[in-house]
Amino acid sequence: MLDSSYPVIYQLKIILLGISPMIWRRVLVSSNSTIEDLHYIVQLAMGWSDIHLHHFIIHSQQYGITQPGGTVFSTRASEVKLASFQFREKEKLLYEYDFSHSPVMGAWRYWWRHLIRIEAILNPSPNQTYPICTGGKGVCPRENCGGPWGFMKAREEFFVPDVLERLASMSRNGNWDIDREEANELLTWLLVVQNRFDRQKVNQHLLQYATRDKESMYLFRK
Repeated sequence: MLDSSYPVIYQLKIILLGISPMIWRRVLVSSNSTIEDLHYIVQLAMGWSDIHLHHFIIHSQQYGITQPGGTVFSTRASEVKLASFQFREKEKLLYEYDFSHSPVMGAWRYWWRHLIRIEAILNPSPNQTYPICTGGKGVCPRENCGGPWGFMKAREEFFVPDVLERLASMSRNGNWDIDREEANELLTWLLVVQNRFDRQKVNQHLLQYATRDKESMYLFRK
């Protein structure tokens, strides 16, 4: 039985909507974490670079970190703890990232939408540092690739055999005349189409955040 006098652990499943096969992460987060913490946890777990606007929609209200050109939130994200929402198992919230207002369409355009489900509410384990990622699948899309539709279209174009043949052809001909940006793109898409999610790397970043290693927090951007 859970002890209500102490922080609990939320087991969250984060699902990136509009992508098939599904890209998702499972993370364990303390109820003492704030909205600000949860924002960075989602960014680190998914592999985003925190370069766009964002917000959460929880109980029909918007929460997030106020940024220039974005929503001015009524409460500071660093002051709102997850415990204050009194989440229950199976409850859901929404996290939207990378959006802007389109003057042509007169509406907001949202590229990346994440469904976050509270799968379980647990007691913390002794000697365990939170947050921690316990599972996941799929490589995070590249920033500014055009949303789910653009990502899936590009993924089809960078079919594994095509990428491998490109690299093999360069090796056979001894022609490695390729700039760094193109080489990085080939290698990045090779990982994407192979769907290799690196949980160990995610947990390294989450541990850096949990221990407030500010110098290392954003290594995931590189």
